[in-house]
Amino acid sequence: MRRVAVTGIGLISPLGNSCAQALDNAAAGRSAIRRIEASWSDRLAAPLAACVRFQGEEHFPPPRLRMLDRVSQFALVAAGQAIGAAQLDLAAADRARVGVFIGTGMGGALSNDEGYLSLYRDNCERMKPFSILMGMTNAPAAWIGIEHDLSGPNLTYSTACSSAAVATGEAWLRLRRGEIDIAIVGGSEAPLAFGAMKAWEALRTLASEDPRNPAASCKPFAANRSGLVLGEGAAIFVLEDRERAIARGASLQGEILGYGLVADAAHITRPTVAGQAAAMRAALRSGEIAAEAIDCINAHGTGTQANDSVETAALKEVFGERAYRIPVSATKAIHGHLLGASGALELALALLALQQDVLLPTMHLEVPAADCDLDYVPNHARRGAGARTVMSSSFAFGGTNAVLIAAQ
Repeated sequence: MRRVAVTGIGLISPLGNSCAQALDNAAAGRSAIRRIEASWSDRLAAPLAACVRFQGEEHFPPPRLRMLDRVSQFALVAAGQAIGAAQLDLAAADRARVGVFIGTGMGGALSNDEGYLSLYRDNCERMKPFSILMGMTNAPAAWIGIEHDLSGPNLTYSTACSSAAVATGEAWLRLRRGEIDIAIVGGSEAPLAFGAMKAWEALRTLASEDPRNPAASCKPFAANRSGLVLGEGAAIFVLEDRERAIARGASLQGEILGYGLVADAAHITRPTVAGQAAAMRAALRSGEIAAEAIDCINAHGTGTQANDSVETAALKEVFGERAYRIPVSATKAIHGHLLGASGALELALALLALQQDVLLPTMHLEVPAADCDLDYVPNHARRGAGARTVMSSSFAFGGTNAVLIAAQ
């Protein structure tokens, strides 16, 4: 089996549109969650989101932009960053052995919402010519492949909140087996449409607004947590056969060591301790990694009542008494829940933090819940801990649990 290196990272995120900026804000605990300003925001119970500062006009000419939903814009720009950071010469590569693996939960939600408004509210008889192309879930992956003339496998994974983690893990498997040499992987999500937000509101999983500070409304593992806050953005990696990357003089950003994929098969929205623990153990087995080798954990940490308690219990089941000594970070508190892209953004932040020898804080954690009693690195980053290996968990509605293990 080949070893798989991360050679490039690209980010378009609520915390910033570069790796350096996003890591700086994450380490400082600066929340990107805000009250949103839209014509329909007063129709939301809690008009909160973590938005990206991004204008498509700055990146694409008008004819191209008319074919790209925001989710594809994010993916294309982040992929370009990652390829540039990897100093990847695709002209010299066998493009049939370069794959694209992208996760997204809701695809072109903004374009679909706009189409429904035009059709049903405004009674228009015609929709935009590119409505299907903009709204289809596989558009981000397809556009990356077209942009860079990549004819290897082009796959989209839509497993709700674990989509990007699944995409990354499935690419890792193909790279390990030698089926491909390079993979452009990650996730993109742009779900901040009125219809989508009202649908999430109806599910009663969204956080209520913190009366003192809207930016502190998402509180993973806290006694007063009330739910998640939606976010948008993309995180893309270049993964390569490690030997190939070293031979071409690439700068290694990290290495993917393990991947676990397990289904709860119990309830469409309710997580289980057994399912989450099984995914963690599967990730350890896949890379023949001892549980004692995990130095820190990036938690799924949504801030919902169900997930945080279940995830804490699952960590205890897998790591036993040592669970109390492993630092656990939940960065959704400040960048929101990017749904299908969350697993990629959080893995990126975890790898960048390992490079700088910093443990990222779990913000807004004043009083932990009684059953959430682990070391969540509350409210302040820690430096100099010497962590080298991270486990990053992504658990989804539908029950698809994906866990990645990476090292610096």
